[in-house]
Amino acid sequence: MSSGNNTYGDIHRYEPARESTAAAIGIVLLTVLEVIFIGLFTYGLVAGWGFSEFGNMFLGGLLAAILIDLAFIMLLYRKEFLPDVMIVKKRRRKWEDLYVREEDMDGTELGGDAWETVKRAIYPYYKK
Repeated sequence: MSSGNNTYGDIHRYEPARESTAAAIGIVLLTVLEVIFIGLFTYGLVAGWGFSEFGNMFLGGLLAAILIDLAFIMLLYRKEFLPDVMIVKKRRRKWEDLYVREEDMDGTELGGDAWETVKRAIYPYYKK
């Protein structure tokens, strides 16, 4: 838990990224594999592999491989190259998400001053 003297938006914990060389090489190799998969998928679409039974399954497998490879690229990047930062946030009370003001937490009368609301919606600069 953060101490009481922190102001909202201050950085509470900052751990720099590891930035390992092995992860960078892994990302480059996965990117090359991604380009190969995308090239095969594009060639399969242009060549009409999707019209045959097994070609359609092969294109679906290639699309799955493209998305899984992209997921591993993003996973490595997030884990190795983005810092871990915790920011102090304001704790909200339960009723704050439901009501605009504290005095409105009991609700308002249904249909009360409906005509005034319509007039304000039509003419926003209407004076009381």
